[in-house]
Amino acid sequence: MSPAEIAAENPQKIAYIMAETGETVTYSELEAAANQGAQLLRSLGLQRGDHIAILLENHPRFFQICWAAQRAGIYYTAISWRLQQQEVEYIVNNCEARVFITSIERKEVVQPLLDKMACVEKSYMLDGVVDGFESWEEALAGMPSTEIADQSEGAPMLYSSGTTGYPKGVKRPLPEQDYGVEVDLNLLRVLYGANDDSIYLSPAPLYHAAPLAFTMGCLRSGTTVVVMAHFEAEFALECIENYRITHSQWVPTMFVRMLKLPEEVRLKYDVCSLRCAIHAAAPCPIPIKEKMIDWWGPVIYEYYAGTEGNGFVQLNSEEWLAHKGSVGKPLTCEIHICDEHGEEVPAGESGAIYMSGGGTFEYYKDDDKTADSRHALGWSTLGDVGYLDDDGFLYLTDRKHFMIISGGVNIYPQEAENVLINHDKVMDVAVFGVPNADFGEEVKGVVQLADPSLASPLLEVELLDYCREYLSHIKCPRSIDFRDELPRHPTGKLYKRLLKDEYWAKAGA
Repeated sequence: MSPAEIAAENPQKIAYIMAETGETVTYSELEAAANQGAQLLRSLGLQRGDHIAILLENHPRFFQICWAAQRAGIYYTAISWRLQQQEVEYIVNNCEARVFITSIERKEVVQPLLDKMACVEKSYMLDGVVDGFESWEEALAGMPSTEIADQSEGAPMLYSSGTTGYPKGVKRPLPEQDYGVEVDLNLLRVLYGANDDSIYLSPAPLYHAAPLAFTMGCLRSGTTVVVMAHFEAEFALECIENYRITHSQWVPTMFVRMLKLPEEVRLKYDVCSLRCAIHAAAPCPIPIKEKMIDWWGPVIYEYYAGTEGNGFVQLNSEEWLAHKGSVGKPLTCEIHICDEHGEEVPAGESGAIYMSGGGTFEYYKDDDKTADSRHALGWSTLGDVGYLDDDGFLYLTDRKHFMIISGGVNIYPQEAENVLINHDKVMDVAVFGVPNADFGEEVKGVVQLADPSLASPLLEVELLDYCREYLSHIKCPRSIDFRDELPRHPTGKLYKRLLKDEYWAKAGA
């Protein structure tokens, strides 16, 4: 389906709502604006397979622009608004965007880039303009709201968040189906029971792969989307109650922040409308997920997948309770766990996670990274380490890049992070390796406290002892530093690379 079909059947049905302002956009309004956008792109000479770049906050016009590209057979790259100028410049040039669309809110970042975006032929701005940009609203106003004659399915081409290096563009072939023909499995409907009466809450940045895929899937099938401008724990609960949210997607850090609200705040909101709360992006510590299921009921679903779209692993609450710590069983692929020689290992043994039978992808203009992601048999990996149990459920150990080798022992820092985050004084935590003259590396912890004023040597000892209650001492940090905030992506991914690089630079390594 497409918004066009829904608009034809029920033009006044609400497509999406901006949570903070209450602004609503109907399917007929979405359809008209998307048609105007497609007409504009064609008037500029863009054809199937061409490329645009979008740098926007969770903006009321975001979906209209995406659907303009989607129906014009165009690749669209949504860029994180948290990136620095150099990173934005790299992505826009790397994807060879012919059109660049942003907002006045991003002017400080984008204005210096005008002469550096080599392939960009037109630069548009919403909510006002600065020198070098044209008004997107004014450009649309002169365009017809009828469909272009040569509609075809476009696709997002997104960039990885760069937790272990420079962002990688993930390019997948454009769908060959006619526009409006469902290309991928509609997970919300098939797996999670969404229907025309469902209300979906998106508390995450729309530029990220999962929120973009789920919200676009909602709009393709007639589900109303409630978009938060940014995540705030209590306001998310307020949205669930006020909008009678049935479906939603989260990351573990959001769970942590909601759980650490005062109990009287948490429990005053009615969350009984929830039928499905999906989470992914990072491993969820077992005690955190147990508390969420106790609170929200068995409506928590988890999946493991990547921007690359090479496979999908998932499970429901009941399955998780029987396999605590698992991220699920493969749905669209086969999982292979391999040692350093590429040989598959038995159940229970950790190794590199490879997928086969899922979608195909390449890292745009980077043959080496594409090759590094492939097994000799053609399987692909996201760079994660894990194992399968005897029932075929997958467990994530950590990312290969963050493994610590101390005195010849392999240590996965996720284990210590999962313990420390459950301490009542801890709001966020990062564990990684730092240089050690005797052992090569030692385990370091950096903690963000719920109350920063509590930071002290005594609390450091308390946290170290707490970790050692649950894990072997070698897996626990040898020391802990305190920070007011950790460099975490809004999707929940921790930019541990930034912390690690800082500490290694200080050590002269």
